[in-house]
Formats: sequence, structure tokens, C-alpha cells
Amino acid sequence: MEQETTRPDSLPENAYRELAPGEEYKPVMPASSRPKEATVYSVVFGIVMAIVFSAAAAYLGLRVGQVFEAAIPIAIIAVGVGNLSGRKNMLGQNVIIQSIGSSSGVIVAGAIFTLPALYILGLEARFYQIFLSSLFGGLLGILLLIPFRKYFVKDMHGKYPFPEATATTEVLVSGEKKGNQAKLLAVSGLVGGLYDFIVGTFGWWTEEISTRVAAWGTLLADKTKLVFKINTGAAVLGLGYIVGLKYAAYICAGSFTVWFVLIPFISHFADGQTIAVGEGVTTLLRDMTPEEIFRHYARHIGIGGIAMAGIVGIIRSSKIIRQALGLAVTELRGRKTGEETAERTQRDISMKTILSLLIATLATTFFFFQFGVLGNWFHSVIAILIVFVISFLFTTVAANAIAIVGTNPVSGMTLMTLILSSLVLVSAGLSGTSGMTAAMIIGGVVCTALSMAGAFVTDLKIGYWLGTTPAKQEGWKFLGTAVSAATVAGVIMILDKTYGFVGEGALVAPQANAMAAVIKPLMEGGSTPWMLYFAGAALALVLTMIGVPALAFALGMFIPLELNTPLLVGGLISWYVGSRGKDEKTNKARRERGTLIASGFIAGGALMGVVSALLKYFGADWFAAAWNATTGAEVLAVAMYVALIAYFVWDSFRTGKK
Repeated sequence: MEQETTRPDSLPENAYRELAPGEEYKPVMPASSRPKEATVYSVVFGIVMAIVFSAAAAYLGLRVGQVFEAAIPIAIIAVGVGNLSGRKNMLGQNVIIQSIGSSSGVIVAGAIFTLPALYILGLEARFYQIFLSSLFGGLLGILLLIPFRKYFVKDMHGKYPFPEATATTEVLVSGEKKGNQAKLLAVSGLVGGLYDFIVGTFGWWTEEISTRVAAWGTLLADKTKLVFKINTGAAVLGLGYIVGLKYAAYICAGSFTVWFVLIPFISHFADGQTIAVGEGVTTLLRDMTPEEIFRHYARHIGIGGIAMAGIVGIIRSSKIIRQALGLAVTELRGRKTGEETAERTQRDISMKTILSLLIATLATTFFFFQFGVLGNWFHSVIAILIVFVISFLFTTVAANAIAIVGTNPVSGMTLMTLILSSLVLVSAGLSGTSGMTAAMIIGGVVCTALSMAGAFVTDLKIGYWLGTTPAKQEGWKFLGTAVSAATVAGVIMILDKTYGFVGEGALVAPQANAMAAVIKPLMEGGSTPWMLYFAGAALALVLTMIGVPALAFALGMFIPLELNTPLLVGGLISWYVGSRGKDEKTNKARRERGTLIASGFIAGGALMGVVSALLKYFGADWFAAAWNATTGAEVLAVAMYVALIAYFVWDSFRTGKK
């Protein structure tokens, strides 16, 4: 019979620092204990979380271009439900719930960054193609990371901060003694959800505020191509709070460089332009809006920056790749002694099993490419080689990025994959429509693999701190991946029929649009804006030289202005809430309460977005389009946004007296 021998209230003192020579970290649940982990309750609960958060994350990612990490909200919900239902000894089970459920955001990131490009390019996208590319990518990410687990979570203990794993672990540990966090999350989720539901379903106020609301703003946009815009959604505001002021500032610095420096600079030469420049461009600069200049020119500089940031990440991680590969080979050779004698908290799935599953996954992926996508054996061999080599190389880059800053540069790495895949496939004689479809699905598999590898290391670090059995986390992660892949495929198809990915009112899907923009000229022989890519790559190198995170800056250059500015607002709220107290204890309590409120905004807003999309899909159109197009609706949006910010700050401050 399984039992839990302790019910601690905090992590050991040496959980976050480097260990002294001879010192050993002993997890919350000792290796000698037998905690409840994979039970019927935890597995079913985890599956439900995977379905719900897959739908929510897919909607938010396609709507605003940002995918929130589901680990913290799921951990809070698991703790709250466990406490409200009076369950005991839930720590091990809550880790399994979080691990299965957090597959949602991971699979979503891999899928929506690439696969909607099939719709954008006017190609046919079937359910099984989206599902299988997400599934196989997720499985590869898990299998390629497991050999690196001991290096990242044990050997490098205290050397990597693991910001998201730290936050989730603290939630799970504190849940053993209180459940007020779940109540706060529910209330803030209701507030954020209703706010975004009203905007998306009824249109009582606008989703976006711009300086064009005033006559002077319209004149400024027309004459000088200067415009300022901000998305008023609660979910994006919460996302900005969790990102924090530092990285929100880097992202917005990139955005402001494009919108307030490059676009006005380019438009300065508009009067002298006599021919349209660029692939598919038919309009002169002087006749373009700032948004069109961004789409046709400035955004490509951001794409080049993202790609170069990925290259820099690989170079910086080359030593880690060699060390972790050596560790995996050593373990494989010594599996008969090492795995049988390993204590419970260090017991992985055997290397023999991992190798067998890896070969089976690659073989199945190969047949999927052959019979479901390409129909050419030579091209399928090239495709599977691209997938394996790039996934393997970038696995440690993704894990390293998550371990250090909590951000996975999967967009830039996937862009590189697409460019490389397209060049190789064109050289092999595959181009046009079939070439674009193949490259996008290859990109989808790789993107999902890298997304999974980066996030799974967070789950494993949580398990290391708390003392769960790694093999159980690894095994049940496969189930979460399959459930999330099926959910995401269905949601993408529903959202395509509801909103679409092209035309007026279409989903933004910024990453997928970037992938489509990159791949189309490569496959159809058009003009590729190499000089703009080069300019972005050079800028990324300059930023790296002066110590500015090139990936965050380049993402800001690429994602539309209105989706970046709310991140800065959320980051400013985070700074204000965490710096106004009389002492650090008060500031810490307020920051933590603000994190819960922000998580509620994200989860509630995204879930209500899914509900709104489903209502439209089934024909319930209650949107007040005529009113929403007026200046009054935009003025009301300003007032409501200010009220939402005021509520956020007020509720965060309520813990100050405790």
C-alpha cells in the first residue's frame, strides 16, 4: 500500500542554491517513502486539465500570438480542488496532474506556430495531419530529453534558476497547508473571463485602442506613419504581469524600434519612390498605412533577428550538448547496474526502452511523411533526417533556455528549420504546393518536439525538488501529449471555420504568418527579402554583443505593436505592485497575489475566448458590430481598461495588511 510519510510546508534550505562538496539534496518526499502518484484521480484530473487548457491556449495563441504556460494555473487548480474535497497526501498526485495537464500549452505552442500556415497559404489541412505532426513531435521531445534529465535537474542543481519550476513547486508545497490560492484564482478568472467574453461576444467596447480615435491621431498616421495601439484584453494584461517588466521592456523596445523609428524612417523616402518594391507588393510607400509598411518590410527584419538568436543559442549550448550526450551514452552502457540500483527519486525509464520507443516514433513518423504527406521515399528519408538532426541539436537549447530564463526560443529555431527544410527539399526536386505542405508539417513536428523538450525539463525539475518518481512522470507525459494533440487539432479546425486565418477579422497567428511569409518565396521561386533578414540577423548580433536579449527584442519587432504594448502595461503593474510596500515581505506577498490574479486573467480570458468562438461557430452572433465601429466604443474601451488595471492593482494590494 502506498503511503506518504511526510507532509511538509516548505522546501529544504538547499533547494535553490549550489551544494557544497559532499552535500546532498534530499527532496520533500524522501527516496525511502512511497507516495501516491499515478492514481485514477490524478490521471483523470490531468487529462481534463490537458483538454481544457489545450483549447484555451490554442485560442489565445492564435488570437494574440502569445501562448501562456499552463503549469502554474493547473497546479493551483489541483491544489484547490484537493483541499476543498478534503483529500490528504496529495503532493505526489498533484505533480502528476500538473505534468499531464501542462502538455497542453506545450503542444499548442508547437502546433499553432506552424500548422495554421497551411490555411494561410491556401493549402489543404486535414485533422490527421495536424494531430499526428503534434503527437509525433511531442513524443520526440520527451524521448530526446529524458537522457539529459540528470544533467539539467541534478548535476546542475542550484546553477540554473528554473523560474517557472520554482513558482509551480512553491504552489504545490504551499497547497499542503492552505487552499486560498484556488479561490483567488477563481475570482480573478471570473473577472478576466467576463471582461474578455463581453468584448469578444457582444462588442460593447473595442478590443483595441489606437491614437486614431482622435482626429490628430488619424492625421499623424496618414502623414508621418506614426500610430500607437494597445490591445485591451484581460488575458494579455495578465500575460504581461507574469512576463515581468524586464522582458516586457525588451520586447517593447523591439516593437518601438520598428513602429517609431524604422517605419517613419522608411516613409520619409516615400515621395521619391516610383515603383512598388517587394514580393507581392503593388502599392507605393506613400499610399501604405503604417500597418502595411510593417507587414511588407519591417517585420522581415524581426524574422532575421529571431533566426540569428536561435543560431547564437546553439553555439552557446554546444558544450551542454556534448556533456549531456556523453552522460546518456554512459548511462546506456551501464544500464544493467545503474538503473537497477538507482533510488526511487532518480529512476528513469530505462535507456533500452527509450531507444526502442525513439526508433518506433521515428519509423512511424517516416511512414506518416511517406503515406500522409509526401508520397516519395527519397523525400521522406530527407524529411525524417531533418526532423531527427534538428530536434536533437535544439533539444538542449530549448531546455537550457527554460532553465535559465523560463522562455523557450522555439519560434526562431523553427524558422531556421523551415528555411533549411525548404532549401534541402527544393534541391531534392520538391517545390510548389506539395513542397510548402511538406515543409510546414516538418516544421510542425520539429517545433512541437522543441517546445515539449523545453517544457518537460520544468516538470522533471519540479519532481526532483519534491521527490516524485521520474519514470512515472515520463510515462504519463505520453498520455498528456496524445490528449493535447487531439484537442489542439480539433480547436484549430473550429477556429479556422469560425474566424479564418486570412482576410478581415481573421486570427492574428503571428508566428504562423511569419512561417508562411518565409516559406512561400523559397518554394515558389519568388523574391525572398534576404537583405531584410540579413539586417535583422546583424542587429541580433549587435544586441548580443551589448548584452541585450536578442530573441526578446526580435520578437518585439515581429509581433504587432498592439499585442506588445499590453505586455509593458502588465510589466509596469508587476513592478508597481512589488515595490510600493514598506518592507520586502509585503512586496513579496503582493507580487505573489498579483501572480495568482494574472494567472486567473489568463485562464479565464482564454477560456471565455474559446466559448465565444464556439458560440460564433454554432451561429450565435450577438456582436454589436455597428456600435463597436464607433468612436464611443473605443472611448468606453479606454475607461474599461483603466478600470481593469485599477482592479488588478487594488486586489494585489489587499494582502499588504496580512
